[in-house]
Amino acid sequence: MTTDASALNGSETDMTTEDTTTTPSNFLREIVQKDNTTGKYAGRVATRFPPEPNGYLHIGHAKSICLNFGLAQEFGGVCNLRMDDTNPSKEDVEYVESIKNDVKWLGFQWSELHHAADYFEQIYLYAEDLVNKGKAYVCSLNDEEMRKMRGTVTEAGKPSPDRDTTPERNLDLLRRMRAGEFPDGKYTLRAKMDMASPNMKMRDLPIYRIRRTHHHRTGDAWCIYPLYDFAHCLSDSIERITHSICTLEFENNREVYDWFLEAVDAPKPRPEQIEFARLKLAYTMMSKRKLLTLVEEKLVSGWDDPRMPTLSGLRRKGYTPEAIRAFCERIGVARRDSTVDLALLEYSIRDDLNAKVKRTMAVLRPLELVIDNYPEDQVDEFDAPNYPDDPPKMGSRKIPFSKVLYIEKEDFMEVAPKKFFRLAPGAEVRLRWSYLVRCTSIEKDASGEIIRVHCTYDPETRGGTPPDGRKVKGTIHWVSAKHAVDSEVRIYDQLFGSEDPAGDAEDFRTLLNAKSLEVLHAKLEPSLGSAENGSRVQFERQGFFYKDPADGAWNRIVSLKDGWAKVAAKAKQ
Repeated sequence: MTTDASALNGSETDMTTEDTTTTPSNFLREIVQKDNTTGKYAGRVATRFPPEPNGYLHIGHAKSICLNFGLAQEFGGVCNLRMDDTNPSKEDVEYVESIKNDVKWLGFQWSELHHAADYFEQIYLYAEDLVNKGKAYVCSLNDEEMRKMRGTVTEAGKPSPDRDTTPERNLDLLRRMRAGEFPDGKYTLRAKMDMASPNMKMRDLPIYRIRRTHHHRTGDAWCIYPLYDFAHCLSDSIERITHSICTLEFENNREVYDWFLEAVDAPKPRPEQIEFARLKLAYTMMSKRKLLTLVEEKLVSGWDDPRMPTLSGLRRKGYTPEAIRAFCERIGVARRDSTVDLALLEYSIRDDLNAKVKRTMAVLRPLELVIDNYPEDQVDEFDAPNYPDDPPKMGSRKIPFSKVLYIEKEDFMEVAPKKFFRLAPGAEVRLRWSYLVRCTSIEKDASGEIIRVHCTYDPETRGGTPPDGRKVKGTIHWVSAKHAVDSEVRIYDQLFGSEDPAGDAEDFRTLLNAKSLEVLHAKLEPSLGSAENGSRVQFERQGFFYKDPADGAWNRIVSLKDGWAKVAAKAKQ
């Protein structure tokens, strides 16, 4: 796949690599297929995407969304969206709405929308059932005391002094907890599991705590709330989920998941928890807690800052849902964690936009170029195809040409090295779509900085082809100064300078990249003056850009340089 920019010698070229990745693995698909074959769920496939509404979704969640909704679609099943809202002190309706918007933006529609809070009464009744069966008790230990008595991986834990309290006593205390008779932290309901279990999660896990916190959905109806491990598996059971897909950090929770479903005698067939490796992307922070810190401390402009790995941030940067879905498909589904190179995400958006968007010219760091022998009041127009690889595909536009132009500062060097094929004193270059020009002199300001380049043009080379057959290696882009559109352009880099910001420092703030945002005052060709907010184009030799719906500035989505070919080749060695 080759594009028009490959003809621009001496510059970055457009993406020219083929996707060399192999067919991605997906062991989850094989499990679902096997269950269908054996009739475990009578041919039913029911999945769910259950985020906690305590922040905005990020690129890691996109993998889970694509998996859960994708499997349901593939096997003719259903996929619910469920808000795991059991910790109201950190949750908000703003996050609920953002999650719904992100799922829809990615191209998916849930079968049913649920909240764990909708099941609070049912979950509570399950808790009373456990107490009546002698499988749960009210504990008076505080959090620190419970930790001290929990034991270690080599030593069994010590039982709570309340562990053998009668079911009648425990039921009375639980009901009084619900009624609000006790202060926060006074009691906790714990499952009576196994204090000697090698799985630390199985050592009498807390399942209810007293917390007087207003809930965004249930208001002040409850002062006790179930903990994740108890509410999650029961919510799956209530919704008749078949395959409860989660990430590897919940692998030790699977035994807990199954224990609760067995203890409450949940209907059969019961949901099966299956773990997969979560997405770990280089130079990217996936912790919602730390991302929230960036927002609250105004280290970024908000959850939708284009440097953020949130779906709203990627969307505002200009990423498309098609590119995100393709990326998630390419990385496949594995059973162990690994880090995905950022180049693959960038490859996915280049691959998606390459055949979709028009090519235009924009000068990001302008340097004035004066063509001394060009008539003062003359204006030429050049018909430039919007998609040079296939001119009829997207039509063309008129580009005006005048005596004074803007070129990129980096396209001129006063003292040029041997293989510099752009503009230099005495050198000749091709101006894209127009004429050949030769540099004759330069002007500098008092500090010695070049502020203006003087050239002559060859009027016989209209269209860029010299009639005498002389060879000119360099081609650069330009914009007519008289017709240029002024615009703010934002160049984004990775937010973190570390490949592993989650693990490289105690204070992740120290790893922030001070050069993650560069704001430029650019000169654009006039056709871009009428571009609508939300438009995507390629600035030739510069990258793919998106006109920010919020303020009309142009955000660089990704550069044209493709690093994935090297990554893929290295992986095959």
